[in-house]
Parts: sequence; structure tokens; C-alpha cells
Amino acid sequence: MDAPWAHRWATVNGLRLHYVEAGAGRVVLLLHGFPEFWYAWRHQIPALAAAGCRVLAPDLRGYNESAKPRGVRSYRLSLLVQDVAGLLAHAGAERAAVVGHDWGGVIAWRLAMDRPELVERLAILDAPHPAAFLRELRRPAQWLRSSYMLFFQLPLLPEWVLSAGDFALLVRAWRRQPVHKPAFSDQDLGRYKEALSRPGALTAALNYYRALLRTPGGLARDLRPVTAPTLLLWGERDSYLGVGMTQGLDAWVRDLTVVRIPDASHWLQNDIPARVNALLAEFLR
Repeated sequence: MDAPWAHRWATVNGLRLHYVEAGAGRVVLLLHGFPEFWYAWRHQIPALAAAGCRVLAPDLRGYNESAKPRGVRSYRLSLLVQDVAGLLAHAGAERAAVVGHDWGGVIAWRLAMDRPELVERLAILDAPHPAAFLRELRRPAQWLRSSYMLFFQLPLLPEWVLSAGDFALLVRAWRRQPVHKPAFSDQDLGRYKEALSRPGALTAALNYYRALLRTPGGLARDLRPVTAPTLLLWGERDSYLGVGMTQGLDAWVRDLTVVRIPDASHWLQNDIPARVNALLAEFLR
């Protein structure tokens, strides 16, 4: 049986980016997080296409089949936003509903601030608004949860630790953290490991964190209110990000709906796919 999506390629900002496309109608852009790739949205792509959307799900730069430019500076947030804007232009989309999880959510927040004319609606899954993240980092509990970001700044050692034992540390997180198991099948994990095993892929994924902490201003640069209607979905059993990230956003997001889900983890689109699909379809309708 044919897959419910087609594989496409786009040259954006001088890079060859891979993405999958499904459906027709309102454009919906799905942005994956660390350390995944477009396949993170395997449950959402066919569901949103069936709901009347034209779904685009890219491998962000550095991931899976997309180009992997060298150097930390190649993964600055400003360049990641330009990639997304360029992909929409390539697809002939003047505006899109943008959905982001984890790092994809970081990019989506920034796109909505820097290029508001491109974002018709914004849906974020377990990715904090920059102002909330910086605020919550002052709390010891969140600082400890986010300390891995400092470890990722080291050269080479994070690559060795994460890839050791056939990516055993990451596999353990994918197996143990979801509330509803198995959220990731053996086949799913095999595809993730295959994508991360591509030359330069793991270093590229880690360079997202390295570039963020080495860029002047980092997340705090030019914060502006988000004007697009925004849905924030949050798995309350997220091991990395506390639920405090969902609070105190009124000054930063003008039209915000927050849905906190007690029985979901950081990987909520795989943990509770039917619930996430329904919430997204309703919001994007």
C-alpha cells in the first residue's frame, strides 16, 4: 500500500531540504523537535490531510535527508526561521498554520514573532515561549531539568554519549517517558536511529543548542507579542519542561488557548496521538 504522503525536495537558503506532503487545502506546516525528523508527525500527517489540510512536514536543516551544513553558526535560530519561511515560499503558500513540537516549537514561536504575516494560526506542543523559559530557568527545579543544554555545549562528548550502545540513552527515553506505552514501536525507533546515524546528523542536531547559547541575545532577542491565534498543548508529565512554562503569557500572546494534559509526556503527539489529532483539527478548522 502506498504511504499517505509524498516525498519532496526544496532548495532553500542554498540548502537542499527534504519534506513530505499530503492532502490539499489550508497549508499546515509541521516542525519536528530534537532529536527526531519529519516522521515525528506520522500520526498527524494523514489525520490532518483527511481533515482538509495540505500538510508539509520537513526535515529541518541537519536532520535526516536534509542538508547538514558544517559549523555551529549554521544552526542559528535566525537561519532556521529563514528556512521555514523559504519552504513556505517554495510551496507557494502566502500563509500557513504552523505547528511545532520541542525545537520545532522554538522555531515556530520565533517565526510568529519575526514573520507574523506568514502565520495564520500557531499551535505549540511542549515548547516554551522564550519569555516563559527564561523566567522559569530561575527556578532550581527547571534549571536542573534543563542542565543537559550545558552538557551539549561540550565538543564531541555529547555525540559519543548519545550514540553509545546504538543510541541507548535516547532509546531509553523514548521507551520509558511516554505515559501510554508503546508510543514508539521497534520500527519507529529503528527509523530514528537510522536518521541520526547519517553522517553529521547528530552533531547538527546538537548544534541547535550550541548555536542558541552562543548567539548574542539568544532566546531573548527582540521579543514581540504573537498576534496569531495560538494553541499551546502541554503534556504535564514532561521530564524536561515544567508546567510553569504555560503560565504568565498574556503579555506575549494576544489570543492564547492553553490545554494541559495530565496523562501525556513531552512526546505527546506520539503518546496520545488521537487526542492531539482531534485538538489540532478543531483548532485548525
